[in-house]
Amino acid sequence: MPDLIGRVVLITGGSRGIGLATAQRFASLGDRVAVTYNSSPPPDGFFAVKCDVTSTAEVDAAFTAVEQHFGPVEILVSNAGMTKDMLLLRMSESDFSDVIDANLTAAYRVAKRAAQGMLKARKGRIIFVSSVVGLSGSAGQANYSASKSGLIGLARSIARELGSRSITANVVAPGPVATDMLAALSEERREALTAAVPLGRLASPDEIAGTIEFLASSDAAFITGAIIPVDGGLGMGH
Repeated sequence: MPDLIGRVVLITGGSRGIGLATAQRFASLGDRVAVTYNSSPPPDGFFAVKCDVTSTAEVDAAFTAVEQHFGPVEILVSNAGMTKDMLLLRMSESDFSDVIDANLTAAYRVAKRAAQGMLKARKGRIIFVSSVVGLSGSAGQANYSASKSGLIGLARSIARELGSRSITANVVAPGPVATDMLAALSEERREALTAAVPLGRLASPDEIAGTIEFLASSDAAFITGAIIPVDGGLGMGH
């Protein structure tokens, strides 16, 4: 796809899992890839910026660094996130608000900052990484499910607001993926999750990255406000 070579891509939470697989996908196309990380930096080969996405000042500084190094961000993948799973009656208010801030409010922060350059360029792609539980809910994950569901309303509002400037906003909703986040669960819980997937297996991070890559491609220029499940059939009916 020679017409897509050299795009400036920023991926939040790009040091591992889905974020790293996505960075590797775009880099393989010849794009100029920047990633943010909070604790562990990504492997060598990417322009990496330490950034706490719950800080507006750090988000602005990260974008400024990318703009100075590569130019304005043309493709934003909002992937950074966290979990603090707990049953509702045991979940503290900070457990709830911390996850909303890291997963949903942070997505607003990075999308707002990216939109500045995209509006000037009159083009851009914004892709939010949600989750199947944003549609189906999940016991013990009221905070996480709410944050991931909120990304849908955020994306669709942005799609309506910025569509006239050829800026698209879409949501990818993965099911269980073989990442560190899933590895932290008990073996019993992982087996139960896998058994619930009609395809009978976990996704690889690269399978999620492939859908993100598609949404950033010229083939997806007329797709906006969409939720694309990449969940092995787990969320059917939601």
